[in-house]
Amino acid sequence: MAERVVLVLVEAGLEPVPAEISEHPAVRKFAGRKGKQPTQVLLDRSYHHHAMKSLRNGHKRGRPDIVHFCLLEALGSPLNNEGVLEVYVSTLGGYTLEVNTKVRLPRVYERFKGVIEQLFEKGVVEAETGEVLLRLEKEPLEKLLARIKPSLKVLLSERGRLISMYEMGRLLESPRPAFMVGAFPHGDFTPETRRLADVEVSIWGGTLDAWTVVSRALCWAEQAVHAAGKT
Repeated sequence: MAERVVLVLVEAGLEPVPAEISEHPAVRKFAGRKGKQPTQVLLDRSYHHHAMKSLRNGHKRGRPDIVHFCLLEALGSPLNNEGVLEVYVSTLGGYTLEVNTKVRLPRVYERFKGVIEQLFEKGVVEAETGEVLLRLEKEPLEKLLARIKPSLKVLLSERGRLISMYEMGRLLESPRPAFMVGAFPHGDFTPETRRLADVEVSIWGGTLDAWTVVSRALCWAEQAVHAAGKT
């Protein structure tokens, strides 16, 4: 049974405002209200919708709220409280956000965005003790997976084979499985992401919000780990 469970939010729409739309009036006005340069604020479709129309893959970008919800679900889970979980975010732009699972992220969305803006600016967020809470590196998903070396890479997708909670337990017989959840609002996984997975499965016969997938998958994982008497 799994000794560790790895959660990777993949193709996450998390990034600062890109230079190509930094001069758009809506972007400049929004950044000005925050007292920042346009490229120092997070791209957010709620505020930058019109400016984003020209962006490549714009339908998958500018959704830090999805990452926020998913991280709150994961970090507040019993599985994490028991010290079994590892959490990473892999962005569409090829960055890895490594999450210290002891971090207490802001519940207020705008405060969360402020923390992530600081992370993109400095590359690290530390506690007063010097402990690293969040770390950001230029590292695409393929290199992240090669570095953390999961024993099984499971892509959770509506196009995958529908599995039961019992079959989830079978996946967790691997010692360090990684569950990859898409942290984007629309569209599909890239062929590159699919290629990196060992198995592609679905936990429900339809589309679910990313945070629901995270919550449900970790709940199933927790029950499977407990049933095996390993925690």
